[in-house]
Amino acid sequence: MPSVSVKLYSVIFKLLLKHRLQSLLQISPERAAACGDPFGVTSRPEESTAPANPSFSGDGVATKDIHIDPLTSLSLRIFLPDSPVLHQPQRRYSYDSSPADLTANGASYGGYLPSAGGGDDRRRSRRLPVMIQFHGGGFISGSNTSTANDLFCRRIAKLCDVIVIAVGYRLAPESRYPAAFEDGLKVLNWLGKQANLAAMGTVRGGGVIEGRRSKIVDMFGAASVEPWLAAHGDSSRCVLLGVSCGANIAEFVARKAVEAGRLLEPVNVVAQILMYPFFIGSVPTRSEIKLANSYFYDKSMCILAWRLFLSDEVFSLDHPAANPLVPGRGPPLKCMPPTLTVVAEHDWMRDRAIAYSEELRKVNVDAPVLEYKDAVHEFATLDGLLKTPQAQACAEEIAIWVKKYISLRGHEFSY
Repeated sequence: MPSVSVKLYSVIFKLLLKHRLQSLLQISPERAAACGDPFGVTSRPEESTAPANPSFSGDGVATKDIHIDPLTSLSLRIFLPDSPVLHQPQRRYSYDSSPADLTANGASYGGYLPSAGGGDDRRRSRRLPVMIQFHGGGFISGSNTSTANDLFCRRIAKLCDVIVIAVGYRLAPESRYPAAFEDGLKVLNWLGKQANLAAMGTVRGGGVIEGRRSKIVDMFGAASVEPWLAAHGDSSRCVLLGVSCGANIAEFVARKAVEAGRLLEPVNVVAQILMYPFFIGSVPTRSEIKLANSYFYDKSMCILAWRLFLSDEVFSLDHPAANPLVPGRGPPLKCMPPTLTVVAEHDWMRDRAIAYSEELRKVNVDAPVLEYKDAVHEFATLDGLLKTPQAQACAEEIAIWVKKYISLRGHEFSY
């Protein structure tokens, strides 16, 4: 069973969540449109946030925040680890020399841009895989810049040796379905656009991309190259990671990536990680019956969150956004990328997540399940539980599994 401190934390958490849900239920879509931000909101005032830190001092992970869509509030926080892969002779990368591009250990950020060539230089040309992360919060709360999400993404960036892009998608009820799903897909397309824009940069002797505070015009107008991704990111090794409702978004984006196929190049989604996904359905599973009043997230409160996310016209527990196994949902599961599913023993959503993983395995998709005993929903990502040994162990096991698919040599300890 969970510890006494976890049980007490759960009681307080439920009271706060119930109050938040009741206040949001008072916001009609019309009132939200009239009184809220027309671009949508990506965090709540009561959410504690961590400021971006563009240096590697401290834990060795630099962060920056960027806004990528002029029409919505969609934003990103990028986590760049001070990886050994990047420790090569430094060449200045000057696409966009902004205050957010300052550096490690007090020095100016040089981009660690390696030179091109064969032999030893081939080893130096290696870049970091890119992981797109979607936070949890029942589609109504949470933030990509929250204190808890910042700590979790830093941990994942270091353990997996990846650039993490944490997505600040629009929240309900101000922005209902399919806003959050559209934002997830928009980020994937933006990543592909970034890779193509970087490839269009001026390459001169030694492979150094010089650039003149480079702006490249595309069909949408002037587009800036994101220097951290251009210098260090390898979008051909892209992983999707979703937490709770973020797992629903990740699974949707993975399906769209499969449907797009080569149209998405150079982006290639090689794996997805679903952490205690927010799946539900009209026919209850055993865990949904037995654990309906479990810790932190009651089933009844989660159904209220779904009502806030889905409009009255389309609300159904078997909506494709809610139930991944409804008939006729494409593409075929056999086309899905390798999928790691994390579940908790005391989470009413666990059985449906396991069932989804079993269906993937039936069609020969690598889809293991990591189940944690005495654990609760969001045990590895919730503020207050992040520093437990179980949360640390979960992140380490995720890193071991995902390195099979982001490694250049095909095994987990080699890039």
